[in-house]
Amino acid sequence: MGVSLTASALASDVVTLRVGDQKGGNRSLLEIAGLAKDLPYKIEWSEFPAAAPILEALNAGALDFGYTGDLAFLTVYAAGAPIKAIGGTRSDARTQAILVRQDSPIKTIADLKGKRLAGTRGGWGQFLIDATLEKAGGGINDATFAPLGPVDAKIALLAGSIDGWAVWEPYVSYATLKDNARVVADGEGLTPTITFYVASDQAIATKRAALQDLVQRLNRARLWSLDHVADYAKATAELTKLPEDVLLSAYTAQHTDGIAIDAGVVKEIQQASDRATRYGILAKTLDVEKAVDRSFTAAAGSN
Repeated sequence: MGVSLTASALASDVVTLRVGDQKGGNRSLLEIAGLAKDLPYKIEWSEFPAAAPILEALNAGALDFGYTGDLAFLTVYAAGAPIKAIGGTRSDARTQAILVRQDSPIKTIADLKGKRLAGTRGGWGQFLIDATLEKAGGGINDATFAPLGPVDAKIALLAGSIDGWAVWEPYVSYATLKDNARVVADGEGLTPTITFYVASDQAIATKRAALQDLVQRLNRARLWSLDHVADYAKATAELTKLPEDVLLSAYTAQHTDGIAIDAGVVKEIQQASDRATRYGILAKTLDVEKAVDRSFTAAAGSN
């Protein structure tokens, strides 16, 4: 009796992390890299179709941990969500791009003026469109913004109901390799292209050790993926049913690696945040330092 009671007590002490994921996301990365075994805690995975509902679930207290693009995170944080960025990854900024059809008359970023351009509202898509128009010497009102998610935007581009589409990998590789789309602009010099690991304030307060371990495992898995790009693409293709050549192209171009949230990253995201406020994407100016918790990656350094 005493033994079973002790075992029951121990079992009840095991922390459970409620983690939001997308198909082909962090769960599969950990499993493919061999880092999903022997966890000192339990993970209750929930799969979502996109990052936006992950953020909604974090805000509602239904998740402890998830991930999303830097600006999408700031948009939800600005609205008062009790969340913080505790780690993340960086991809090559050129893998954010504005695409047009192969037969489009649009050849340069100057040609985007007056056109109908689609992207995600409050995230990378809208920001890249505004920043690109500004780079072309104009303003954010020089084109018509169509707030569309990736699936709807892809259909709209192929149908000709929009002139351009601002998106990221693997959508860029799929569109260029399979749909003959062309890249007319990219995010180089315009966007940080950071994906944040995001945790609820409640989880940070009560499940710190488990969150710390998960972030470290994800960073190690990213290092593995950089050394095994072909294996990673093949395994993810089998899981997601996306073409292997598309994923190989995407992963090679992205060169995604783990980051430490240090002073440099905070400064970079602050500059992007301020631009997003100026563009009207964010409703107010934010203090990015208050939106992050550096302690989870302070000792790790940037890979």
